This record gives sequence, C-alpha cells and structure tokens, in this order.
Amino acid sequence: MLQVGDKAPDIALRTDSGTEFKLSSLKGKRVVLYFYPRANTPGCTIEACEFRDGIQKFAKKGAAVVGVSPDKPAAQAKFKDKFDLPFLLLADEDKAAAQAYGVWKEKNMYGKKVMGIVRSTFVIGPDGKIEKIYAKVKAQGHAAEVLAGL
Repeated sequence: MLQVGDKAPDIALRTDSGTEFKLSSLKGKRVVLYFYPRANTPGCTIEACEFRDGIQKFAKKGAAVVGVSPDKPAAQAKFKDKFDLPFLLLADEDKAAAQAYGVWKEKNMYGKKVMGIVRSTFVIGPDGKIEKIYAKVKAQGHAAEVLAGL
C-alpha cells in the first residue's frame, strides 16, 4: 500500500482523446490524481463536476487535476464533453494504474462481491512524491476537501 512520502508510480495511459500520457510528464507540478469507478454514473459525475467547478482554485494553488477510471477513451471523451470537464481523463482499461496505486479492490455491491475502483485521490508533489492520500472518499464535497488540503 502506498504511503505519504512514497514516490508516485509513473503511469502511462491513453487520454480521453486517445493520445498517450505519462504522469511523469507533469513532474515539477502538483497533481491531484483521482480515481473513480465509472464515467457518467451519479457519484462520479458529482465528483467530476465539483473538480470542474473548482478548477480555477486548483490552478491558483498550482495543481493540475487528472481523473482515472477503467473506461475506454471514447467513454472518457463523452463524459468530458457532456459535463464540460476542463481536465485530463485517463483510460485505465487494463486496471494497471489502479493496481499500482492500490485502489483496485474487492467491493460489496448489492450484497455481491465484485472487483472495482475504490474512489481515492492522491496529491502528488512537484518532486513526484505522494503528499496526501484520500482513501475511500465520498463523491460529494470531496473536491472542496482536497482543495482545502492543498
């Protein structure tokens, strides 16, 4: 399990536009890397829209917001367009990033055990080290909580 002070795993994923992206390309910037279960679902929409609405405040604090889910790039693009999300969405189709960050776990959905993303956020410093971890977060109010912690 990752801890504060650990070097953030470098991930290489396709973006919502289908281009390749490496997390290390943002070295020198603070990054709010948030993992969400699925695009266009109620909780994930609330969370994404709250990050969208606070994007100027994140920018003033020098933080880039990046969302990650197991959706395909096309689903990420649709989600981004539908809700006018001004930040990068990454497609973790093989769940490698979720596994690297320890957020791909067994969950209980309607009494049935399933594997899925546990909604979590990592604040990564300009040096590439994890500054803060928000585990098992509630979607509503989470963006404000992260902003307050910057």
